[in-house]
Amino acid sequence: MTGSSPSILIFGGTGRIGSAVAWDLARYGGADKVGIVGRSKSSLEKIRKWIGSENVIGHALDISDARKARAAMQEYDVGIITLPDRRSSYRTLETAIGAGLDVVDILEEYHRRPDTYEREGLEVPAGMSAEEYGESLHRRAEDAGVTLLDGMGFAPGLSNVTLAQAIRQVQAERAVARVGGIPNRESAARHPLQYVITWSFEHVLREYMVDVRIIEEGSIAEVKATSGRESFRFAECGEDEMLECAITPGMPSFLFTRNQLHSFAEKTIRWPGHWQAIDALKDCGLLDIEPICFCGQELRPRDFFLKVIEPRLMPLPSDEDVCVMWNTAWGTKARADCYMWAGGDRQSGMSAMARVTASCAALAARQLANGDIEEQGIVAPEDALKGKVYASLMQELEKRGIAVVEKVTGIESCDGQS
Repeated sequence: MTGSSPSILIFGGTGRIGSAVAWDLARYGGADKVGIVGRSKSSLEKIRKWIGSENVIGHALDISDARKARAAMQEYDVGIITLPDRRSSYRTLETAIGAGLDVVDILEEYHRRPDTYEREGLEVPAGMSAEEYGESLHRRAEDAGVTLLDGMGFAPGLSNVTLAQAIRQVQAERAVARVGGIPNRESAARHPLQYVITWSFEHVLREYMVDVRIIEEGSIAEVKATSGRESFRFAECGEDEMLECAITPGMPSFLFTRNQLHSFAEKTIRWPGHWQAIDALKDCGLLDIEPICFCGQELRPRDFFLKVIEPRLMPLPSDEDVCVMWNTAWGTKARADCYMWAGGDRQSGMSAMARVTASCAALAARQLANGDIEEQGIVAPEDALKGKVYASLMQELEKRGIAVVEKVTGIESCDGQS
């Protein structure tokens, strides 16, 4: 696509992230028409009034109705999928390929290699493995001349492109991504687990329980989620905090696009004490998904736990969150680090997670619409946003108060911190 003012359609436009994407596009420009898709007309109208732009148009429809979804897609240049589960994400992608619509998807998934565990209702066609299905989608998108920019939010997304840039800078052999959305220190003290919900907490717990594939000694290996823990001091971006991180399945595309690495893992950042609390919940069986019999009915322990804990983790009016990132790539002669500490937007009431994720998705959609991204098929962020495209993304994020600090240091001058 070319043109300075494309039209962009957002699936999941009434959710936290989808509405934030529409807000970014309306506030900073880049689209002469912003469509938001949702089931409820009243919710769509509420989001339109909050954004306050005549360029925002609501589409009340069920995305499972492929005919209506395809008709809406054909009115736009680019789509953004902000749906939280795999079933709806893949279904919308299938429709987009049929409609010839380029899309950006923020899901924590590499659609070319569907997750082996907990598929969230994903339907794989009969006679196909999940990997064969992912490859078939890639080939169909290529044949249709469609680009799916896959996993383009905060993490995955910004984490992918910044770590890929660090790898290029030092010709890295080893790399680790450390990313997380956490409440600020004051807010953390007011909630169990020192955590506040800014994204689907069911999805968060899923990531704490699955086996995770990483690169270890040059090969793909499986480890338990929340293993590989580190405690570290974050002393950049004007902050000075002790934090902890553990392995989670956040950047699956790297296993295939950067398989030349000797080691790679993505780790989620939390406040000290969070991981120990998660250990206790695991040991008690409260995060299990196998049903148990309770009062004559089958019940999944995780569903029960979510029902109890989610009200206690919902943000209070005075709560604020931050998105934290510290990625490191090691070469033989130099080391590259990139840091970020980004808060929310008090004026709009938008969380840091929504703001950072939405900004990355909105900017990538603009770049896709303007023809800056030429790759077709299912494309990972680290392969699509490089060179001038990467530089443009960093400049636009800085305009939004989301600054990434990049440092390259000779190995001989490093202090050995990993």
